[in-house]
Amino acid sequence: MGKFGMIVFSGTTDKLMSVGILSQAAASLGEDVEIFVTFWGLLNFVKGDKKLLLPKEFESFGPQLLKSMQEHNVKSWYEMIKGAKEMGAKVYACSLACDLFGFKKEDLDPIVDDIVGAATFISNTENGRVLFI
Repeated sequence: MGKFGMIVFSGTTDKLMSVGILSQAAASLGEDVEIFVTFWGLLNFVKGDKKLLLPKEFESFGPQLLKSMQEHNVKSWYEMIKGAKEMGAKVYACSLACDLFGFKKEDLDPIVDDIVGAATFISNTENGRVLFI
């Protein structure tokens, strides 16, 4: 199949849900999925609890969203990305962002495969489709 990459710049739950949904869908279709997590997106990929984080204008919808997700058995973004990884997807942290935030590999959640530079991500997704989220 083809290559499908995502550059994850935002760390809000709404954007990460899109990453989870699209990574699982692409992986299930046999795509080579690469997720490159940088700057604010990286903050949700450090070790620790994964909290609901919504843009200010949508914060009041948080409890309703969680309730609706439970009622419809919708997995969290984290669980969706784990599912995509089970089908071969890769998650990489941006080396520059890690340097700027002072993160080392041991600070990152185990869902992160490695820390790489932008050039590596670009090379890995050459001739593929890439989304910026």
